[in-house]
Amino acid sequence: MRLFSPLATAALLSACGIPGRAQVRPGIEVLLADSMHLVRGQRVALLTNHTGVDRAGHRDADLLIAGGVQLKALFSPEHGYQGAEDREGLPDAIDSATGLPIYSLYSGKRPNFSALDSVQVLLIDLQDIGGRYYTYVSSAAEMLGPAAARHVRVVVLDRPNPIGGLLVQGNTRQSTGDPVRERVGFLPIPMRHGMTIGELVRMANDALGTAADVHVVTAAGWRRSQYFDSTGLPWVRPSPNMPDLESASHYPGIALFEYTNLSVGRGTPTAFQWIGAPWLEPERVLEWVKRMAPDATTGVTLSPAAFKPVAPTDGKYDGVDLRGVRFAVTDRGHYDPTHLAVAILAGLKALYPDQLRFNASAFDRLAAGPALREALQSGATPRSIWSDWETALASFRVARSKYLLY
Repeated sequence: MRLFSPLATAALLSACGIPGRAQVRPGIEVLLADSMHLVRGQRVALLTNHTGVDRAGHRDADLLIAGGVQLKALFSPEHGYQGAEDREGLPDAIDSATGLPIYSLYSGKRPNFSALDSVQVLLIDLQDIGGRYYTYVSSAAEMLGPAAARHVRVVVLDRPNPIGGLLVQGNTRQSTGDPVRERVGFLPIPMRHGMTIGELVRMANDALGTAADVHVVTAAGWRRSQYFDSTGLPWVRPSPNMPDLESASHYPGIALFEYTNLSVGRGTPTAFQWIGAPWLEPERVLEWVKRMAPDATTGVTLSPAAFKPVAPTDGKYDGVDLRGVRFAVTDRGHYDPTHLAVAILAGLKALYPDQLRFNASAFDRLAAGPALREALQSGATPRSIWSDWETALASFRVARSKYLLY
């Protein structure tokens, strides 16, 4: 594999004029300014969605066509090309602005890769969120095999990891799965992996043995220590229920509640910033966590909350008043949302053994197997669960080092 790094670090001062912010250039801008040799004179397909934009919000497809690129086809991941859908079975479509076909990778049937027969380059530009469960990297990985079989070069236009690239947290999947059948967490990575989508695609290419000709156009000026709000880039919600960076910061842990009978706040403006249920008593939960797992609250404040989901896409508690716990990050460098999630789940099991329910098969897909659920159901302490993760996390830190670009 060859890497195409940006020519220079972006200047200080963001577009918003906030001192001390680096102005990061996403991969699409670096490609157009510095690396057009990768696509010049080539027929090109593009896997992207609404997050594939430059700093001014211009779409990749429009920028590429304006730059003289022979763009022939578009592919879209979960949530569709516009990023507005929260369902499966998304059909193929036509982009009204360019007239190009959009081939859905989330249609519920075998994707149509025939468009790759007539192109020489596949560009990938998707904003990942930093949690193992997000499916955009599986869509990218799904295209590696078809691209390799057709000798199509794969060029990833990289973007920052919104929650930084230093911390790795949670349990680690021990083997590689099938990105088509196991869209959620198919790579041997932890719940919080600290990698960009370009780095993940490089890892996937090796782990899957696809031997695709993968190139990464790195995001200029991004450092691993940076969170999204220090990049100067505008936040484009990567999916309908990821409204802001606060939600993204909790997601690697709080997403585990998706497959319990608690709400994560879908149907509110602040999904993944709280959990709740009609039977939950916030003060009891907070007292249990403070007493039994105080380390889980490092870098985050927990407070009693009440909310009412309206038309939630998970179907939980539509129009029902819920009691719950609200989270707010106070120290990013020491907060571990995976520890927090385990502590609260353990508390709920201890306090509400008859009310807490798991969707076992779906929960186990998120948790990389049944071990976490079984430990919680057996009454294991949060600390004992966390300690079981450490050896695999240490091994992952070593394994991921060969794929890091920043």
